[in-house]
Amino acid sequence: MEKTHARTRRGIVAALLITGMLTAMTFTTMTFTTAPSASAARRVPRQLCKFDWKKSDRQVKRTIRCAVRRWHVRGGVRKAMKVARRESGFEPRAYNSAGPYLGVYQHVRSYWPSRARQMGLPGKSAFNGRANVIVSIRMVNKHGWGPWGG
Repeated sequence: MEKTHARTRRGIVAALLITGMLTAMTFTTMTFTTAPSASAARRVPRQLCKFDWKKSDRQVKRTIRCAVRRWHVRGGVRKAMKVARRESGFEPRAYNSAGPYLGVYQHVRSYWPSRARQMGLPGKSAFNGRANVIVSIRMVNKHGWGPWGG
């Protein structure tokens, strides 16, 4: 009986060690690779939240509502609208040279390309109202409103 328990404990410890090593190797690989990983965001379908955001701030607001419904963010549409109003007045071409900050949700220029790629809109401009809204709302879905002051 004693030998059986000892073998069982050794087996459990070995399994935990192996699992821990695999987890550590996976974490290291995911953290330090530069190639797109399996967890990278899939491209956003072209037809999703496709409103003529160039036409008016009303269309930008429609895009925000659509993205919030699709990616369910804390604070909902009200919070998303409040932040966009504060950041840019719903203006896709908004520019603040202090950062420089760009677009509806005022992304830092140097951060934008990687954010757009990670959120499924690679190559899109921060001045593209639809892209800026979708990237921002997807970021909020994953990480919260922190970059915009909580």
